[in-house]
Amino acid sequence: MRMEERIGLIGGGNMAEALVRGWLARGLLAAGQVVVGEPREERRTCWLERYGVAASADNRTVLNGAQVVVLAVKPNVMGAVLSDLAGASYAGLWISIAAGVPIRALARYLGDTGRFVRVMPNTPAMAGAGISALCVGGDASAADRATAHQLFAAVGQVVEVTEDQMDAVTAVSGSGPAYFFYLAEALGEAAAELGLPPAVAGPLARATLTGAAALVATEAADPAELRQRVTSAGGTTAAALAVLDEHDWTGIFRRAVRAAADRSRQLSALPGVRG
Repeated sequence: MRMEERIGLIGGGNMAEALVRGWLARGLLAAGQVVVGEPREERRTCWLERYGVAASADNRTVLNGAQVVVLAVKPNVMGAVLSDLAGASYAGLWISIAAGVPIRALARYLGDTGRFVRVMPNTPAMAGAGISALCVGGDASAADRATAHQLFAAVGQVVEVTEDQMDAVTAVSGSGPAYFFYLAEALGEAAAELGLPPAVAGPLARATLTGAAALVATEAADPAELRQRVTSAGGTTAAALAVLDEHDWTGIFRRAVRAAADRSRQLSALPGVRG
């Protein structure tokens, strides 16, 4: 069902593009309902030529007539963006997808009575296969929550969490795709070291990763059971897993995810976004 709202996005990067592509492809919004704030001229041109979406170098113009504004900028520039928007005449819904920036920081600049939803999407949204976690704050209503769900369901699954869980979400699903890309990279390199040509090693690694992901997504069994199904006693998989266990791979991985969560918490204390 098509939404009637006019949507503004401040920031015209990859995630903003993934969202707009999903909205347009699913008929949720028409191009004329979307406007993007983007400082780079070449990207503004790209938005118009590729999607028929208007883009402006002035973020405040994005607010004009919008019922929903998505803050789609990096945490390191969020302080400057919020300072520019402070005091703007806008009474609609704010949705922020910036990692580590708490709702209290948004409210500090945009008004304590503002309507805020914070969302952590991930990059598989670019393929329509993302998962987004959202939390609701400020004076956001049940209708605002439903709007956020609808917008992000266009690019994948949506779950709801409390804000104190967002750092963990960021570490698991926000940063998580990079962990799998890293694994695919390492698997391809290992294949090449075993003598497989790049034209074979790369596709083997990619297809193995995407196939395993499809299986874990469709099977009722949990990942531990699926792993056990592949692992025969004394077989090749068991030999590989023994090396991983010897080097405490699961411990290393847990520490890596914790480091990402710690960094997400640290981002909330960066100058300009402190709540």
